Amino acid sequence: MVIAIITGLLLIAAIISFIFFMVCAVQIAICRRKRVSSKTASVRLKKSAFLLAGLAVLMTILITLSQFTAHTPQILNENGTVQTNSIAELNQVELNGHQEWISIRGKSRRNPVLLFLAGGPGGTQMAATRYALAGLEERFVVVNWDQPGSGKSYNAVSKDKITVDTYIKDGIALTDLLRKRFGTEKIYLMGESWGSALGIFLADATPEKYHAFIGTGQMVDFKETEITDYKKVMELAKTSGDEKVVQKLVANGMPPYYGKDVTWKSAVYLNYLSNYMEKNPEITNGGYHTIRDMLSPEYGIVDSVNYLRGIIHTFNQVYPQLYNIDLRKQYTKLKIPIYFFLGKHDANAPASLTQQYYNNLETSQKGIIWFEHSGHSPWMNENKLFISQTIRVFLGK
Repeated sequence: MVIAIITGLLLIAAIISFIFFMVCAVQIAICRRKRVSSKTASVRLKKSAFLLAGLAVLMTILITLSQFTAHTPQILNENGTVQTNSIAELNQVELNGHQEWISIRGKSRRNPVLLFLAGGPGGTQMAATRYALAGLEERFVVVNWDQPGSGKSYNAVSKDKITVDTYIKDGIALTDLLRKRFGTEKIYLMGESWGSALGIFLADATPEKYHAFIGTGQMVDFKETEITDYKKVMELAKTSGDEKVVQKLVANGMPPYYGKDVTWKSAVYLNYLSNYMEKNPEITNGGYHTIRDMLSPEYGIVDSVNYLRGIIHTFNQVYPQLYNIDLRKQYTKLKIPIYFFLGKHDANAPASLTQQYYNNLETSQKGIIWFEHSGHSPWMNENKLFISQTIRVFLGK
């Protein structure tokens, strides 16, 4: 964070210097046109050019340093020293030839492994889960994966080549890597929002590699979800007199969307629903902490930029590929226990779709746990309850 702040200050200084540089250049041009001496302006121009060059070098050094010093904090005991036998690593791994990043955290490396699948596509939640789900580190080795096109793995795969199959194959490769690293036959699986669908895909593809799966903010039918969200926001905006939002929705038309503006068109109603849930007094701890997460030690300055680029560009590329997916029709027979942790006030992922999927789902064991004071993200809204329920469901404790 310190490096990011210093770099930000240098950037401001560089902008000011650039403005001064341009003023001096304009003064010289005017003087030459008037055929008068421009000696003073020329001296200032040279000084500002040297200053700009120096600031550029410093920023380059700091940006590079921030990338090399990125880390996940050590796990400390009550005495403030590193917990014996704990693990806290930030690693680049090769998955099917793709260079991707994971964080690994746990108070004991002997605990069972839990792979967390972030939302998106294009989202990164390494820092967010460390803050909200630190309690899981007591009982699990928690692995958080920056999927292709997100955060630290933003450039792992060319955007135009990322498909749903990319995530499934890389997810299986990561699973195998973790099984080998920790000497275990199976691992636990958890996914939120987009990650909740990805978790189902993985559980379907290689059930023998997973103990069980928890999906939260569960996505079931992406196309129907977008249409439902659009209609809900149209209704809310009309009721609230938000004419600008209504006009944008009308201009964009009803989803599904394709092309270059998928992210921005979807953002009109998705951001509206996020704000709507954040203002709901029934939802506890409703806000996101984007700036805090972006400035966390897991991310260098380039990673922080890619944090946003993933949300914008990767989402735009991948999301239209999800419109033809409906778990109620395509993934009704699974071979591992499946649990859904759902927020009672989730305005983003319709609970009715998850309930329909649950009713059709055939598996060895299944369950729905409702979080009475949560929206789309129970793992943040009621994180303590979420942690205790995860331990109970997965470990029976």
